[in-house]
Amino acid sequence: MSSDLSRFKVRFTVEDSGSVDGELVRFQAPKTVEALLKILPVEGRASIWKEEVYFSVPLKLGLEKPVSKVEVGAIAYWPLGSAVCIFYGSSQPYSPVSLIGRVTSNLDLLRNVGSGRKIILDRI
Repeated sequence: MSSDLSRFKVRFTVEDSGSVDGELVRFQAPKTVEALLKILPVEGRASIWKEEVYFSVPLKLGLEKPVSKVEVGAIAYWPLGSAVCIFYGSSQPYSPVSLIGRVTSNLDLLRNVGSGRKIILDRI
């Protein structure tokens, strides 16, 4: 199945580092994915927690199909921090998140992202 109406290709561009590609998957959290797509592109500053990079986005949403465990490469929305999170290692969320997608390439780039680096999320 090629690109359809349920999967949306996105790119995280990290200041001075490169980019990470991924996809947002509507069925994982339809309201959250739709709301995020409407505000793209968004820009934030990287924060690091264990093996996770996250950055605040201008969305105030509650949990949608909350999970407390994620796989490596998961992209999630964290309501407590109004943030998009990318899990590049085995660490788990600080508190429940809404899964919204997954990284499809260049995940290891995130291991070297410094706190405060600018991140831009946009569709590709």
